[in-house]
Amino acid sequence: MTVTEAPVVTELAVTGMTCGACVSRIERRLGKLSGVEAQVNLATGRARVTHSGEPDLLVRTVEKLGFGASVVGAAVPSEGPLRSIDPPKGAPRHAAPAAADPTEGALRSIDPTDGTLRSDQDDATTPAEPAADPELTDLKQRALVCLALSIPVIAVAMNYSWQFRYWQWFSLVLAAPVVVWGGWRFHRAAAKHLRHGSLTMDTLVSVGVLAAFGWSVWTLFLGDAGLGGVRHRISIIPGPDPFGGTRTIYLETAVAIVTAVLIGRWIELRGRRKAMADGGAGAGEHATDEATLLVGERALRVPVGTVEVGDHVAVLAGQTVPVDGVVEHGAATLDVAAMTGESVPVDAGPGTRVLAGTVIASGRVAVRATVVGDETQWAKLTRRVQDAQLGKASVQRLADRIAGRFVPVVLVLALYTFGFWWFADADAGFAIAATMAVLVVACPCALGLATPTALAVAAGRGRRLGILLRGPQVLETSRRIDTVVLDKTGTVTTGRMAMRELVTTAGVDASQVWRRVAALEADVDHPVARALVEAAAGTTAAPHTDLEVLDGLGVRGTVDGTPAVIGRRRLVAEHLPADLDAAFTRAESEGATAVVLAWADTADGPLLPRAVLVVGDTVRGTSAEAVVRMRAMKLRPVLLTGDNPEAARAVAREVGIDESDVVAEVLPTEKADVIDRLRAEGRVVAMVGDGVNDAAALARADLGLAMGTGSALAVDAGDLTLVGDDLRAVTDALRLARRTLSTIRGNLFWAFVYNVAAIPLAVFGLLNPMIAGAAMGLSSIFVVGNSLRLRRWAPPR
Repeated sequence: MTVTEAPVVTELAVTGMTCGACVSRIERRLGKLSGVEAQVNLATGRARVTHSGEPDLLVRTVEKLGFGASVVGAAVPSEGPLRSIDPPKGAPRHAAPAAADPTEGALRSIDPTDGTLRSDQDDATTPAEPAADPELTDLKQRALVCLALSIPVIAVAMNYSWQFRYWQWFSLVLAAPVVVWGGWRFHRAAAKHLRHGSLTMDTLVSVGVLAAFGWSVWTLFLGDAGLGGVRHRISIIPGPDPFGGTRTIYLETAVAIVTAVLIGRWIELRGRRKAMADGGAGAGEHATDEATLLVGERALRVPVGTVEVGDHVAVLAGQTVPVDGVVEHGAATLDVAAMTGESVPVDAGPGTRVLAGTVIASGRVAVRATVVGDETQWAKLTRRVQDAQLGKASVQRLADRIAGRFVPVVLVLALYTFGFWWFADADAGFAIAATMAVLVVACPCALGLATPTALAVAAGRGRRLGILLRGPQVLETSRRIDTVVLDKTGTVTTGRMAMRELVTTAGVDASQVWRRVAALEADVDHPVARALVEAAAGTTAAPHTDLEVLDGLGVRGTVDGTPAVIGRRRLVAEHLPADLDAAFTRAESEGATAVVLAWADTADGPLLPRAVLVVGDTVRGTSAEAVVRMRAMKLRPVLLTGDNPEAARAVAREVGIDESDVVAEVLPTEKADVIDRLRAEGRVVAMVGDGVNDAAALARADLGLAMGTGSALAVDAGDLTLVGDDLRAVTDALRLARRTLSTIRGNLFWAFVYNVAAIPLAVFGLLNPMIAGAAMGLSSIFVVGNSLRLRRWAPPR
């Protein structure tokens, strides 16, 4: 009985790809292997291969095509359920792991009885400047040098009156470094792929350049073109040369091809790198780089990858929890919005479960690690983001297929043209001129510039409008988007606690409440307390003494000479007066947080509930208008959140979203499943979010829009990034994406029309190579000019 291996997904890093023809060839060759499916992404330089054999076979197959390949990672496509968070208890280490480098290992004293740290703050370190991109730097240098050398060559060749004696030798001196040094990357790539039986755009560029330069060198040294006083006149339709073509040179054509293609590649690569930089830092498998490991009675800073299950780590206020685990000692308030979508901070104490990526808003805790490394929920979200980003748009696949067939067709036409005129008894110079005209006029400069120039201009315009475009692959579906899924916390709402409502009992004045709130909460570091103090701003605090913070409950003290408390309901009594009870119940039903303020009339009198103060996450002032704009564009808004249904429906009512379009209590790993479900219903979905919990959904959606004020992982997963927190930018971003896509399509249309119209003229000998070079340049200028119109685009108001 034969055992079939389970399919796995292997990611390959592929080097040496320069165009869509490369992508098409790799996909076809890998697809011929038994049980193999491959997706190759030129922009990321990655191939995602589903197979059941050894990865080495995939690497060898790609290398046989002339490309470099290496395995990045492999995993079974199905992630499986999350690991249980309750392994054996474990205990703090008594031996420290080896430090990763000499700078690590700062010791801190610790009191083992309560797990809290007594430490001074580490000196802040300044991150190193990112290293310059060597490929981008090389392209820029070659493009600029070649441009400087090419301008005189082209100017003299195109202007008869500027052609001084022996101008052709002057042109050769300037053209040689452009062709050899500037075009070396094209010649090398063409030769490498030719050895492996493949043809790419580099082949076409290299053949065209070498044909023009080689003929020019031959006529200069062995023909009559090097004689003093020889001049060129421009003729649109070339005719028979009485000298057999030996007085004609095409150096300006050779340098024009090299320079134009180098500039196009530079613009494209720079736009791609800029888009990646604007998108945010790539997410690693860890929520933070370091952890404070508790070793005996010390605390040691170590790389988070050295933390093991059962270890105890200390987390201070403002720090990120590095592992999934359980709080063993201490108390803290957790900001969990980035991981779970909950807008209300969570109080944590011994026994509370915490996730990597959660931020300690206040307090300090010692956490026992229960899940570490690539099994944490953070790591699972990261992997899902990376998997989703390996795909590519169908317009890119179509371009790859066209490119895979374009080059051999042009080369066959060029050979046909040479043979036709040779056997028609035309002189050799005329046959070669017609052949070069085909190669030159078919060079894909305009095609290469069509997308990157439009994207670069749109990216610049978008940045001024607070919209960052990630790349051309994000534009395709913008025209077909019909559903916009909105994360609640931090997107539709502010993500910050603020005062919503004050309800008092009969005879209690609001000023009495705010004086006591200012006294009790002024020095408390808690999101709810900060919201109350902000609401009480301008109020003079009442005289107070003996203040005590009750962990997880509230604050008590003596205010105006009588006892007073503010906090949870159980601090004062199980039963509240009817009006306060109604306010408390209403707040809870809407997902808000209610606190009770009580004080006594005398120093030894009972505490009497006097007020209920309701705080909660607040809706952004522009969210309702943004929903109206979405509906005007015939988009269906859907609210998606990990918060409770009552809070979600309350927000939906406030901004104008139908309650039937509210999806609540969704776990972070389930958000992407909601997107998949909508897409399965035939919806074309845009996702708007800002948290780590939104990252997988952003990557899985047809179009991901990340709020730039959110987490780096969300920004990295988004196709479009909205720099500010104004939700109205969603419709602006969609309109800009659609306009950019229309511009790219227009560029591609005219670039193809140019080739379709010009190639037949060149085949029939009706196009001078010099004119072909000029036409190629004009087509590129047209594409750039059409793209520049995006600089004036403005969203309708």
